[in-house]
Amino acid sequence: MSTAIEGRAAELLKAPNFCNVATLRADGSVHSAPVWVDVQDGMAVLNTAEGRTWPGNLERDPRVTLTVQNMDNPYEYVTIRGRVAERTTEGADEHIDKLAMKYLGQERYPLRQPGETRLIIRVAPERIHVYGS
Repeated sequence: MSTAIEGRAAELLKAPNFCNVATLRADGSVHSAPVWVDVQDGMAVLNTAEGRTWPGNLERDPRVTLTVQNMDNPYEYVTIRGRVAERTTEGADEHIDKLAMKYLGQERYPLRQPGETRLIIRVAPERIHVYGS
């Protein structure tokens, strides 16, 4: 059962707040990584590079938990439990540039690596809970 990210949860994702992505490794242990996040059409949108650990975990097990903490009030945060709805390279370079503007104030993502393939992962939320607001 999918739900949409809206209201205060969407506001927290639209602001330049970091997102901690929690995935499951093959041995069942949790892997967590801080990333940039966006929200589009009620879904969380993440951008990464192919070959990194957490997107690899999501290939095997599409379940994910996202936690986005308000940078201005760390006692306010949203948790989103969901599943990968889409994985694509289409538009990923343009999207990382959009996120670079949001988080760094730069028109282009400055940390691109030679030969790197960017990847967009859209997460369909199943449970959303905002704390501290």
